[in-house]
Amino acid sequence: MQYASVGDLLKSTAQAVQVNGGVRVTDPAAFRKDVIDRLVYTAVFGDEETREAARWLIWEAAWDLGVQSASIDALYQARARGEYTDRTVPAINVRGMAYDTARAAVRAAVRHNVGMVIFELARSELGYTFQRPAEYATVITAAAIKEGHQGPLFIQGDHYQANAKRYAKDPEAEIQALRELISESLAAGYQNIDIDTSTLVDLSYPTLDEQQRHNYQRCAELAALIRELEPKGVTVSIGGEIGEVGKKNSTVEELRAFLDGFNREFKDRAGDARGLSKVSVNTGSSHGGVVLPDGSIARVKIDFETLQRLGEVAREYGLGGAVQHGASTLPAELFDKFPEVQCLEIHLATEFQNIAFDSGSFPESLKQEMYAFLRKEMADERVEGETDEQFIYKTRKKAWGPFKRQVWDLPEQIRAEIGGRLQDKFEFLYEKLGVVDSRNLVAKYIQPVRVSRPAPKSIQAAAGV
Repeated sequence: MQYASVGDLLKSTAQAVQVNGGVRVTDPAAFRKDVIDRLVYTAVFGDEETREAARWLIWEAAWDLGVQSASIDALYQARARGEYTDRTVPAINVRGMAYDTARAAVRAAVRHNVGMVIFELARSELGYTFQRPAEYATVITAAAIKEGHQGPLFIQGDHYQANAKRYAKDPEAEIQALRELISESLAAGYQNIDIDTSTLVDLSYPTLDEQQRHNYQRCAELAALIRELEPKGVTVSIGGEIGEVGKKNSTVEELRAFLDGFNREFKDRAGDARGLSKVSVNTGSSHGGVVLPDGSIARVKIDFETLQRLGEVAREYGLGGAVQHGASTLPAELFDKFPEVQCLEIHLATEFQNIAFDSGSFPESLKQEMYAFLRKEMADERVEGETDEQFIYKTRKKAWGPFKRQVWDLPEQIRAEIGGRLQDKFEFLYEKLGVVDSRNLVAKYIQPVRVSRPAPKSIQAAAGV
């Protein structure tokens, strides 16, 4: 499916797009039907020169078609002022079957007039799914083009997390790695970044300020860096976090200690610049859920009362509210509780992976090949007493990267069947979370700023510009 060269790319796309210094899509229908699939495949699997050309063309064509990478910050400022309520923004982590999963999410959004949806990838996920920010942003953008989305598109760096063990050994090296990832993400078109230095909270100290100090100091440092690097005219949405997901539940007192400390540090570094848009808290969930010996997921009890109170306090500080992580595997009847308690944003990942693997359409032979890979390559992650079902469920997310091309190359019918099941799930979530018919609300507050990129030298040479 991929283009063989930059010249081949330009020649083959000429019936739908004109490249002459900039990009103009002359036949949008043909671009969506015949061009974008091959372009995005090349953007992922092409050689370096052709890959970069495809990524640039997708980015520029998106703006011409009304697909606009944007920050969600202005919408969250409106929530802080109480100008809307009862809506929880789903933030979708697209790990595997990336193009098909994103297409399903966009298709569901277009069908139900949804504007409030975020596409994100965590620091850990970009490692094991083999998706760097430039690739991820391109795939999400291509999916939006393919499915006819128009308007703001929110792409987010999720859990840009400091590793506590590496930080203890060499704090500067670990923070430098986050600085570089932030810079890479902004250059790729991300306009939403969640900083997670909650791993640096030290509960051995007697006061909450001391416990949160490394967290709020490093978070403020990285937030100030974002303000330095963000494109002109853009206010990137920045998230902070007060408690590592899966650990003890967060408290109002911890939240105040973190926000007070962050605001002091951030003001010293960035003056009166906009600070945090939101804050992630822990209220009883865990990433991926708790796996029982038979491979099923234990029922989780979310402390909705605490979630509501934390959101209220966050809004006192001018934030949009509190963010819930690790929620995709919760029982279906709980999802409409999140907008009821005014949860600002909810992060969803593992259930979409489960739908892909367990749909009945995913080829059993490929799945078993992936599982065999995990048993061999991830053996050191097996815990004593753990059943094979628990081990596979816990680690199968790490097979997406090594088997990325095989999954992309699955027959169209299989991908369509899985995509249909994913679309059903997204439609359910959009309804329960209260974001159906939210496009007009997004349009009221979000005014995307176009960020153009210079054409790669290979494009300039081949197109004679």
